[in-house]
Amino acid sequence: MRLPTVSKPIILAILLATLLGLSLNGLARELAVDPEELVPVELATVGVDRLSGTPVVLLREPESGDVVPILVGINEARAILMALHEVDVRRPMTHDLMHSLVGAIDLRLERVMVDELRDGTYFGMLQLRRNQSDEPILVDTRPSDGLALALRAGAMILVAPAILQHRPDLEFEGLQDDEVVTAVDITVVSVTEELREALQLPDADGVLVSRSRGRAESAGITEGSLILSVNGETPETPMDFLELIGETPTGERARIRYWSDGEEKEAEVPTDVPMPRAEDGPRIPL
Repeated sequence: MRLPTVSKPIILAILLATLLGLSLNGLARELAVDPEELVPVELATVGVDRLSGTPVVLLREPESGDVVPILVGINEARAILMALHEVDVRRPMTHDLMHSLVGAIDLRLERVMVDELRDGTYFGMLQLRRNQSDEPILVDTRPSDGLALALRAGAMILVAPAILQHRPDLEFEGLQDDEVVTAVDITVVSVTEELREALQLPDADGVLVSRSRGRAESAGITEGSLILSVNGETPETPMDFLELIGETPTGERARIRYWSDGEEKEAEVPTDVPMPRAEDGPRIPL
């Protein structure tokens, strides 16, 4: 007996549904809040809960300056860190495969929404679209998977107001040996003596810019710049940089003094959530 032929798009759709936990019979649940109420946030970094050692993703909310921690698994934390560090992966990992499958069936991930906190568990939703005129496709997801995918797809991240107002009793800290922070389109890491010597940086405290995009890059802050101060205060670690950006008064720009091309310079950068771009995700050599 001949087996029926299954088209490539159907196979890809089944694989994507399996990876994302999507029921092929329909959406498992509906959004818990009106999409218009969701608040844009910027994925800043991955840290750890000091008491349990559990990884946490830190989301920066510009309006209040607060950082919202969301507990995630070790594998998801690793996938998010790889995207933040722009690791070139020789073969696609799970979230790279998700991103490739979305593109292979002509879909685009527009939004990742963390819309509900129920009994200590966060719930999320992906918003995908084939063409601008099409109705969006909503897919139920764990927020940790959605956030890892958002970084690869250059998708907007939005959070329900109730989650922003909820402050879990967590004492979190950065990853001391692998600390990387993104805020206001600037990604920073700790500056080592090897990097200081290789980049001919001055003997001054600060954090090193490993990536700059959008408005920060247009303001002159480029890869290899040394951030000397934010609003007059020196960030000694990447987490210090995140905290100082968060302390910028609402409606004001962050004043960043930095060293680049052999001299000190200053720039002012807006602190609202930058618009993501599809090219922001990590590169996958083919």
